[in-house]
Amino acid sequence: MRPTRVLLARVVGIPTSFSRWLTRLLVVVLALAAVAATAQATPRRSTTTALAALPPGNTVAQWNQITEDTVVGVGMLADEGFIYMAYVSAAVYDAVVAIEGGFEPYGPAINAPAGASLDAAVVEAAYRTLWAYFPPESCNPASPPAVYAFCLGVRPRLDAFYEEALASILDGPAKKHGQMVGRGAAKNIIALRSDDGRITPIGVTSSFPTMPPGPGVWRLTPPFAAPRTPWVGNVEPFVLRSLDQFLPDSPPSLQSEHWVAAFDEIKAYGAATGSARTDEQTAVAKFWSANVVRQYNRVGRDLSGAGTNLLEAARLLAMINLVGADALMSGLHAKYHYLFWRPVTAIDPTAVTADGFGPVPGYDDGNAATVEETGWRPLLTTPNHPEYPAAHGVITSAMAGVFSSFLGTNQIGLDIHGFDPAGPPGNLDKTEHFDTAADLRQEIIDARLWAGLHYRFSSVAGVVLGGNVAEYDLRHALRPSD
Repeated sequence: MRPTRVLLARVVGIPTSFSRWLTRLLVVVLALAAVAATAQATPRRSTTTALAALPPGNTVAQWNQITEDTVVGVGMLADEGFIYMAYVSAAVYDAVVAIEGGFEPYGPAINAPAGASLDAAVVEAAYRTLWAYFPPESCNPASPPAVYAFCLGVRPRLDAFYEEALASILDGPAKKHGQMVGRGAAKNIIALRSDDGRITPIGVTSSFPTMPPGPGVWRLTPPFAAPRTPWVGNVEPFVLRSLDQFLPDSPPSLQSEHWVAAFDEIKAYGAATGSARTDEQTAVAKFWSANVVRQYNRVGRDLSGAGTNLLEAARLLAMINLVGADALMSGLHAKYHYLFWRPVTAIDPTAVTADGFGPVPGYDDGNAATVEETGWRPLLTTPNHPEYPAAHGVITSAMAGVFSSFLGTNQIGLDIHGFDPAGPPGNLDKTEHFDTAADLRQEIIDARLWAGLHYRFSSVAGVVLGGNVAEYDLRHALRPSD
């Protein structure tokens, strides 16, 4: 296994500052065959489509928003959702690059006729990719009724958006040629990603190798939902050579001083009640409970969605979603590889009930320097997957790398929208400003600690992993053409 210090030496996002910052910081079931068959089917537009109102922004931004709304609306969480965002973003990017040039395509190159419409190409690529990946068979009947109904209605909604979008483009050879390019891009991505390990229906769990129960081994946490999408950690990466390419070092020994310090810190600062957190720290923890698919794609649209440069918009959103998918898949792979326990079950072994993974109650860590606390619960509900590394650390660090690369500086100066506890569920009504990529990475480490969800070392490991993935992916894909 590669030592973390070797990984740090290779991180070059904007090389010196990221590596120095990380160095300082470390010191302190079955796939449904129907989907594959449907992927090549020709969309049949509804005879009675619902009225559609296209989102604001340029054509790339519009279809990115439509894709995001689809992915979130059908009930996907970030690890699964970024995979689907990547499918569409890759197809749109390839369609735009075929016409505009200047960058290497992600998939097979497409020969675009001169004068082909960029808008028509984007519409066609996004629509056909989405239509292929969201047949009714992909919907999960076990999801909440409103979510299941939304999923069953995806294709009619897509048809309505498609018809409205095409109606706004002047008929003629340019439109036809653009549609041809978009269809080719969608077909290429669907073929390229066939049999990539994705499993349907949406949100389904899967089997995974387990460990003998004992101290430090992951157990289900309240409210004891089934393990979340273990299969994501085995999907074929988009750019990486493999999902264990940057596998983090093992978590610290339960007999180490490092473990004791991490245990005591999250016990004090992550508790739902009686914690040492300030009100401001509590607000930061809740800010980062927002859906990261929405958070980071919105940043992409904010940076590029209002302008007329569709190539810039398509490339940025492809960077966000391909890197995001590889980062989260790598994170899930590591989580189910190490199967390290969450704070709630380490601090309160009685939090473990009959989960099929071991005895009840759970285990003490066997370290006399730590003191368990019956009834301890985290500020936020613990996600139903293993602890290490922290997925929010992975995705946020990867996005910091993407934005630094796109902007050409670590002085990113970005506004990011997150959850406001005073607003409705799922809102992005609060805004935080981040001057630098380092500021963004540091806050996510603190936020997950204050939420009671991750030991500090887990978030640090996630930040290292996400930075490595972004650096590698952006060196090997979506590059300027010679």
